[in-house]
Amino acid sequence: MEEMAELAVATSSAVRALTLEYKKLQEEPVEGFRVKLVDDSNMFEWEVSIFGPPDTIYQGGYFKARMLFPIDYPYSPPSLHFTSKFLHPNVFVDGRLCISILHPPINDPSSGESASERWTPARSVRTVLLSVISLMNEPNVSSPANVDASVMYRRWKQGGDDQYAKIVKSQVQASKAEAEKEGVVVPLTIEDYCNEVKDKIKKKDEVDDCIDFYDFNNYDNDYDDDDDEDDYKCSEEGNEDGEDDE
Repeated sequence: MEEMAELAVATSSAVRALTLEYKKLQEEPVEGFRVKLVDDSNMFEWEVSIFGPPDTIYQGGYFKARMLFPIDYPYSPPSLHFTSKFLHPNVFVDGRLCISILHPPINDPSSGESASERWTPARSVRTVLLSVISLMNEPNVSSPANVDASVMYRRWKQGGDDQYAKIVKSQVQASKAEAEKEGVVVPLTIEDYCNEVKDKIKKKDEVDDCIDFYDFNNYDNDYDDDDDEDDYKCSEEGNEDGEDDE
């Protein structure tokens, strides 16, 4: 009986936290994303629509994902699973996103991650979504979830074969059909991304921050095998076949 009471309290707390986050994301959206409930009666499963960031190979894409939240959220992390075809070094073949901030807040020296890199209750859905944007621009190839995608990405960035680019572009093209079917206009420029939510946030400094964040031309995109990528460490566990289909 006591365990059931504790479970009810945890669930109620999670629902309150998720309700507040969901409401804030509707009022102040994350640029490049749309979120909605899969079922209005269930706060623990969200559908996320992700617009491919401008000036990246994913530009023009419209990718779908599901976020699942545990009953003790925000003390335990959510999970994010792509339902659209999405080739990426840090996404398992089955669509699961692997990123440090979605790993449980436990002390695991063998993982190579510090506790500060993992999930904490101070993080939020917004934090996760912005991290996804960063990964789409700069994958962590030193600790991949999809080994084959990582190898293809390295070759492509080093001027080798363009298999990675061909697969991603085919996935982007397929996703455009889904966007058209839903009547969604995918933003193609940084300005379009940021102006999409300008009327809601009504703060010029936030729009300017958005433009700075999405200006990937300011990033150092040269591949460096020695780059410090501790923010995104991933286990290859569960990656039985790293190859993604076109």
